[in-house]
Amino acid sequence: MINKRLLIKNLLAHNDESSFYDKKRQLNLHTREGKSKFLKHICALSNSNPTNNSYIVVGVEDQENEIVGDDFFDDSRIQNLVNAFLENPPKISYENVPFPNLPKDKVVGLVTIKPKSKTSFFKKGIHTILPNAVFIRIGSNTIPIEGEFEKNYQNTETVIGIENNSRNSIGYTLDGVIDFMNFRHKDLASKYKVFKELFVICWAGIPKNLREKTFLSRVDIELINEQIKLFYSAQDEVTITFDDDSFTIIEYVSLGLNDKTSYYPLEKQTIRFYENGYYKIEREMLFEPPEFNKKMLYHIYNSNMMLLGKLQKGSSLSERELRDLNNLPSTFMICYLNGFEDAKQKLIDAKAFLKPFPSVYLSFKEALRILRKMKYDL
Repeated sequence: MINKRLLIKNLLAHNDESSFYDKKRQLNLHTREGKSKFLKHICALSNSNPTNNSYIVVGVEDQENEIVGDDFFDDSRIQNLVNAFLENPPKISYENVPFPNLPKDKVVGLVTIKPKSKTSFFKKGIHTILPNAVFIRIGSNTIPIEGEFEKNYQNTETVIGIENNSRNSIGYTLDGVIDFMNFRHKDLASKYKVFKELFVICWAGIPKNLREKTFLSRVDIELINEQIKLFYSAQDEVTITFDDDSFTIIEYVSLGLNDKTSYYPLEKQTIRFYENGYYKIEREMLFEPPEFNKKMLYHIYNSNMMLLGKLQKGSSLSERELRDLNNLPSTFMICYLNGFEDAKQKLIDAKAFLKPFPSVYLSFKEALRILRKMKYDL
């Protein structure tokens, strides 16, 4: 098993960006421009590495090569974005990798692009990229190319060497368990479970019993062997169940109006473990959007727009308006789920004005995380 933290360190130590890996400060998949840039790099790395994995490391300062981290990103549908725009799309995965020097809510993202012999190209345009566009990687540059090009097989030995030097050990696993339980989450109820005598999952959170169920909030769940954060949320609640072969997380989202909220199941994630040292992650979307009175939603939507207008003008807010501002991300999300098509974009556009309010900005990121998991705005 590959320790993803070691893999990232070895990639960054190997040399600057190359034809088999790229690094980014962050991904922006909320805009068509951001999606086009991401897809362009996926296309180029896939075409330039037909027989070995290629990688994108997210959360690294480009100039200093410093690991600064990024927000936890748990969109299991990122493959759908690639499939929607690329012909011969490679299989990709996005994993959240914790580092000891980063805050608990920050990780380094690792995008793994599996090798594919067929050439990937854009089957439809996005932003400034035209249909049928083909990209390849030359050194640290992603460039467009026309016509036939020679496949690059020179990276295979180098990448396999890096991956082999990133294999896990008992020492790394034990250190990971001790760090998780005794240091990073010493203030929370922490547990661990060993599967198939090979895999260790650690989780921590604040338990709360409600309607004969135990929910956990402030949840952090990691697959220690590979240093992958499976789930993290500062707000939403989850339930956890497991047996000898699997570990299941059901995420719930709290939604409501006028201080009346209910828990709605959002997504089920099941990790299945096998005797041969293999595991598989299965995800199932469970969410059914709650319906609310349209007249009330129009009133809330207009109130939110007025609040944003005051923030844009730099006007001070009353105590009542500050309370309403705390609910703005979730109420915009409810409006969007009930047919207010522009509510999502209005929320995205409000990012700069919500940043000065830490609790509101946290709710903003959570709302976008949930919306992103449901469906990309293709």
